[in-house]
Amino acid sequence: MSQTEHVLLVEDDSGLRELLQEELESEGYRVTACGDAEKGLAVLGQEPVDLLVSDLRLPGANGLSLLPATQKADAPPAVLIITAFGSVQQAVESLKAGADDFLTKPLEMDHFLLTVTRLLENRRLRNEVKHYRSLLAVRQFNGILGQSPAMLQLFDQIRQIAQADGPVLVQGESGTGKELVARALHEQSSRKDKPYMMVNCGGIPSELMESEFFGHAAGAFTGARTQRAGLFQQADGGTLLLDELGEMPLALQAKLLRALQDGRIRPVGSDHEIQVDVRVLAATNRNLTQAVADGSFREDLFYRLETFALQVPPLRARGEDVQLLAEFFLTRFNARQHRVIKGFSDDALKALLSYSFPGNVRELQNAVERSATFCDSPLIEARHLPQRILEQPDELPITESAESMPAPLVAGADPAGMPSLESVQRRYIHQVLKATQGNKRKAADILGITRRTLYRWLT
Repeated sequence: MSQTEHVLLVEDDSGLRELLQEELESEGYRVTACGDAEKGLAVLGQEPVDLLVSDLRLPGANGLSLLPATQKADAPPAVLIITAFGSVQQAVESLKAGADDFLTKPLEMDHFLLTVTRLLENRRLRNEVKHYRSLLAVRQFNGILGQSPAMLQLFDQIRQIAQADGPVLVQGESGTGKELVARALHEQSSRKDKPYMMVNCGGIPSELMESEFFGHAAGAFTGARTQRAGLFQQADGGTLLLDELGEMPLALQAKLLRALQDGRIRPVGSDHEIQVDVRVLAATNRNLTQAVADGSFREDLFYRLETFALQVPPLRARGEDVQLLAEFFLTRFNARQHRVIKGFSDDALKALLSYSFPGNVRELQNAVERSATFCDSPLIEARHLPQRILEQPDELPITESAESMPAPLVAGADPAGMPSLESVQRRYIHQVLKATQGNKRKAADILGITRRTLYRWLT
């Protein structure tokens, strides 16, 4: 329960009014108390109210006369009507007029406070759902939130490419939402009512990968007691996402290329090929051009995949989307944890907008959830944010000082002194490991990669 929830109490009996105000304030609510409808209307017109508790019979006008004013607010308060003249007819009239509940005097205090708690909880959830739906309705594309020019361009590209039927290569940094882009491609295509399968190529042991993709015949290897359909057969007619494609062994890449070219696969241990109709989407944060150059990725497979290529922009290139996404994650946190954090302070928002988010959307989501968990005020303030965001690291989060870095490339400059991408990557990985005190599970989560990939990068 938030310490700032505002209760407007309208009760002409001064003794009962003082008692209810004292009980509500002892529960942590902020209470404005008055004795007639006119003063109650004045309060409703001046400041937000979370709950209206009003006697039905008041001097000059009854409590129901306050209800039209409550509906004018952007977030209408919950309404609890109390009266000493209770009847079924009055209860029905109050509820029809917009009240949320109805209690009769004499009040049983524990019941009264439980009713207040319930009404405020229902109001919070109702407002969270309303806000959540408004975010999704106005600023989302197949589950992807974004309104920046970079994302609007990406949405247009997804619409166009979805209508084709060739493989698609989705590239982008870790945490940018490549899986969401792949799902949107499926949902926008003519295959949307067919199976959608996905597999993380970095999470399958290499010796099992061929069977996982293409299936196997009974007796194909030890333990293969029955025939098993692979992912290509399971996705027949639909879409298959190969996540972390850069982790696929070279030997399997050749068989994948065959499946892409003619739609035919051969299960492990089988003498017969199977025709399948599967659209393959591939996602990776690796530089496949570099992987082709160093021999870890087949050139012919790369060119087959890049017929349709999508680049998911990093969060630092999405401008105002940072605030949109932060508000979305906070709204979802409030709904799940039954909290009522109202937003971000100016200083907190400034810090979020200034930070480069090397972990992209995933890092922002984790930062908002952590900040909200430790938030002890109506707004998330700068002090609640992770320290790395407050420190505003350089765009390349490496340990060397600015003086030790090579001069920037300019016309006529010698690029020989510039660090390689691999060296910058390794230094960043070691910085993340240092920040997590050597915890490789946490480091992998921040980097948006599997622990298996982290170990490979460290070797």
